[in-house]
Amino acid sequence: MTTGLEVTLGAVPALLLADKALWLPRRRWLLVADVHIGKAVSFRRLGVPVPHGTTADTLQRLEALVQRWSPERLVVLGDFLHSARARAPGTMDALAGWRRRRAALPITLVRGNHDDRAGDPPASLGIEAVDGPLHVDGLALAHEPRPRPGVHVLGGHLHPCVRLGTGFDRLRLPCFWLGRETTVLPAFGAFTGMHPVRPADGDDVVAIADGRLARLPRTARSFAAG
Repeated sequence: MTTGLEVTLGAVPALLLADKALWLPRRRWLLVADVHIGKAVSFRRLGVPVPHGTTADTLQRLEALVQRWSPERLVVLGDFLHSARARAPGTMDALAGWRRRRAALPITLVRGNHDDRAGDPPASLGIEAVDGPLHVDGLALAHEPRPRPGVHVLGGHLHPCVRLGTGFDRLRLPCFWLGRETTVLPAFGAFTGMHPVRPADGDDVVAIADGRLARLPRTARSFAAG
């Protein structure tokens, strides 16, 4: 097991990170997907009792990544804010405070389905929001990982995970799902659901457990994705 795994996506070198992120060394770009800032407060505003502190946790992990990698750009592959209800004062204050500390970092949001409902981040945050796909170096950066001719697509949206074990010993782990034409990143946000993947023959599945990455052998995948 390792904290980083070198892969080639299309013809582009990349590094999968156990922090639920992806590094593009040629550009020095850091990619995350499905941040879902304000999801917990959105649920609380609907009367659903859910944990507090998820936005702080998400921003702390994002800050740790930025400190470690010093990216030239942060790219969010969709679903930055969870909903219009996410714009609670405490949530937006926490986000604005982090952004002030990282004001020099260019950030691009490739809009996802939740961004359509939540709206673009406030202009004061200085986050560029674009419709996908964003084409760079033979890659197409998008939210929904739909195959596109002539490029390898990086996306999120699915919140991929794998199931391991049986019975009471069964567990779910977030994962990267690497196909011939698409790669799906795990959801980055601290309060997100997960959905089991069904890899095709030739796909790679890299699970995340205890801050480590593990490429699953085919024998494990036969029951992991069911």
